[in-house]
Amino acid sequence: MALPRSQARGWVKAAKMAQRRRPAEDTGGPPSPAPGSQRAALYVHWPYCEKRCTYCNFNKYIPRGVDEAALRRCLVTEAQTLLRLSGVRRVESVFFGGGTPSLASPHTVAAVLEVAAQAAHLPADSEVTLEANPTSASGSRLAAFGAAGVNRLSIGLQVQQGTLPAPDPELAAEMYQEGRAVLREAGFRQYEVSNFARNGALSTHNWTYWQCGQYLGVGPGAHGRFIPQGAGGHTREARIQTLEPDNWMKEVMLFGHGTRRRIPLSELELLEEVLAMGLRTDVGITHQHWQQFEPQLTLWDLFGASKEVKELQEQGLLLLDHRCVVGAVVKVSQGTLTTHLQTRERGLRCSWEGLAVLDSLLLSLLSRLQEAWQQRTPSSVPRG
Repeated sequence: MALPRSQARGWVKAAKMAQRRRPAEDTGGPPSPAPGSQRAALYVHWPYCEKRCTYCNFNKYIPRGVDEAALRRCLVTEAQTLLRLSGVRRVESVFFGGGTPSLASPHTVAAVLEVAAQAAHLPADSEVTLEANPTSASGSRLAAFGAAGVNRLSIGLQVQQGTLPAPDPELAAEMYQEGRAVLREAGFRQYEVSNFARNGALSTHNWTYWQCGQYLGVGPGAHGRFIPQGAGGHTREARIQTLEPDNWMKEVMLFGHGTRRRIPLSELELLEEVLAMGLRTDVGITHQHWQQFEPQLTLWDLFGASKEVKELQEQGLLLLDHRCVVGAVVKVSQGTLTTHLQTRERGLRCSWEGLAVLDSLLLSLLSRLQEAWQQRTPSSVPRG
């Protein structure tokens, strides 16, 4: 898509501003790392599509004269508001999803990136993803998105006539296993149940979801998970934005955001998410990662003596490691002998075979977590 020169200059300037580091972090040294509670991924929902696809159940609408300038202003306003409410100081990644966000203008993408860079720190090398339908994104249009700050595309493929029937569950399972094997032989790492990457090119944005990091959901029907520190909150909330675009825009103009539901997550609910999401990855849940959410009840406390977990290990589906010494490093400096112990920081994870049947494994693991949580004595429950 060719844009007028004045409009192109406008969004290119905004894109450069969006990717510019803050002056305090341009001194040549590494940026100061923000605590986990001050970091988040940003998801931006574009709700419009050219047509409805039967397999898609995301929040989407067929446009009837979209006022993109008004929609863009609301996306920017809501992003500003949620960044302020969350107290987030560093945006790790941005994902434009939908709908079909490649139908949006590059100027809209640049405007959102600019506000993320102004309201928080957006590193220059942050992953910025755009979902795209190849039929709605010509080469020149993709180049414009690239100039606006997009550096990763998420492209969906679909059988051309739309007449192939869905396979039965058993055949689908066979196809999944065959696909995994083919990709592994081709050098792809299955870093998550349904995601594969080669040469380390995994999605850092989606990795935030699986590690139960914070993420802000902007746009009609978007979901988020964050602690509203900027509003004095201390508990992580699940937030859902108003679905229908026109109603969402009215709420954003009135209140600064279109959050329809705020659901505080209990400690147990958060741990259930950590367990269910973390086990979707090939890394699983390390002891260190688990202790960020639950410092007292360790993975070994939970599952080390579980009969069901032992059976799953014997079947080769699950791996549970105790933190243990695996070696020692001896250094001699100026006549002084120094020994450093090295520990293996592993935890709970599925084997390659176990990833294929994760849902069935989670039934036992979640049940054991809930049982152990109920058995905690009052003195072992952290205060605060």
